[in-house]
Amino acid sequence: MSKSAEKPQVHLVDDEATVRAALEFLFTSHGLTVSSYDGGPALLQRLADGPALRGCILLDVRMEPLSGLQVYDELVARGITIPVVFLTGHGDIRMAVAALKKGAFDFVEKPFGDAALVERVHDALASDAEQQQKRSEGDSRGALLAALTPREQDVMHRVAAGKLNKVIADDMNVSMRTVEVYRARVYAKLGVRSAAELATLLAHV
Repeated sequence: MSKSAEKPQVHLVDDEATVRAALEFLFTSHGLTVSSYDGGPALLQRLADGPALRGCILLDVRMEPLSGLQVYDELVARGITIPVVFLTGHGDIRMAVAALKKGAFDFVEKPFGDAALVERVHDALASDAEQQQKRSEGDSRGALLAALTPREQDVMHRVAAGKLNKVIADDMNVSMRTVEVYRARVYAKLGVRSAAELATLLAHV
C-alpha cells in the first residue's frame, strides 16, 4: 500500500542535541515546521514506518554511526527525491560537492549565518513544492490520456506529429469524416484546441 505524503517540513538530521535544539528554534521562529532526528538510522527508520516525506532534509555530514553521505546514498537508493541540504565543516566541502553531483540540492558551510541557512531551506522547500506540482500535473495528464480509446490514441499521435486529416485517413484506412470525429473527441477530452497544444501536452507526459 502506498503511503500518503505528509505536510512539507524541515527534516533535521544531526547527532548533536545542542545543534538540533538551536536549529529547531531558528526554523520554528521563522514559521517553519521541523522534525528532528538524532542520526541517519532514525531518519531511515522514519522513512520505513511513516508517510512519504515532503519538504526538505537538512543533513549534517559528520555523524555517527552513519555519515551524512552514507545516509544520502541510502536516500538515493530508496528513490527519495526531496531536496537535501548538507551542513558541512570546511574539511567536508569536497565530500559535499561530490554529493551535489549525485543530485543533492546544496550545502551550507559551518559556521553559517542564520539568514543564509534559512534562505537555502526556503529555496529547498520551494523546489520540493515545484516538484510536487509537476508530479501532480503529470498524473492528471496521464489520467486524461488513459481515458482515450485505442483509436483515439492512434489519431492523437498522428495529429501531434503534424499529419493532415487526409493522410491520417489513408494511414488508418478510414474516412476523413471519421478522422475529424476522432480528432474532435481527442481535443475535447484533453482540453486542447490545436495540434500544437496537443504536441506540447504529450511532450510533458
